[in-house]
Amino acid sequence: MVNRETEPIFWTLFSAGGVVAALFLPVQLFIFALAVPLGWMQAPGYESLRALVHSPITRIYLFVLCSLPLFHFAHRFRYTLYDGLQIKHLNEVVFAGCYGIAILGTLAAGYLLWTV
Repeated sequence: MVNRETEPIFWTLFSAGGVVAALFLPVQLFIFALAVPLGWMQAPGYESLRALVHSPITRIYLFVLCSLPLFHFAHRFRYTLYDGLQIKHLNEVVFAGCYGIAILGTLAAGYLLWTV
């Protein structure tokens, strides 16, 4: 569980995930959810996207884009449950649930990017 030695790791993942969620996710959403469907940008073809995803830099970018916001969510949700619902007595369950979801999502993203 969390102790004084491991708490800075989770705060670092929280802050890094917040930065990624604030800076990179809006750009991705603008491009793929707004600009391409409205015709402001030409939609990339399947082969060009496939070639782009095979680049190691793109895979790292997509992995970071998927995993760090999950840890941001886990940390924020954990403290929301503690402060909002006052369930500090379920510390181990909340910790395992929140960070377990983030770890499973990170593993899934890594597996999918590795096998593409």
